[in-house]
Amino acid sequence: MSDTAAPVAAEPVKQFSVFIENRVGRLHDLVNLLAKHNIHIMAITTIDQTDTALDRMIVDDPERARELMAANNFFFTESDVLAVEFRDESQVKDVLNALLTVEVNIHYAYAFLVRPKGRSALALSVEDYDLASSALNTRGFKVLTQRDISR
Repeated sequence: MSDTAAPVAAEPVKQFSVFIENRVGRLHDLVNLLAKHNIHIMAITTIDQTDTALDRMIVDDPERARELMAANNFFFTESDVLAVEFRDESQVKDVLNALLTVEVNIHYAYAFLVRPKGRSALALSVEDYDLASSALNTRGFKVLTQRDISR
């Protein structure tokens, strides 16, 4: 890994937080809708709540996903997340150490399903995106852009 800082990601990765009714098949409906339109889910996590589930996801075509979800009555919010790529799971501690060193809080994290060339990646909601990106880049980690995850 390099000790030189790369520029902060110019096009942050978009995350959708989709509020889905807590009923059988509703997540399947969303995943099927995206798949039918050739939109790939790159990362996903689900949080079960009383009447709804909160599904956070990163897709390879956020513009089209946004249109489809709105047209099909899926309620969602959108935010930027920091996505960091690393060699393998043994480097999770190094990613966390980089953020600890600059005292950036992590609100939540989840893993990508698949990355090119077998590399691992985490989606992180952090307190200070720019500081976190800079700290990770300085330690040689690649902070992914939306373009990096598009197919």
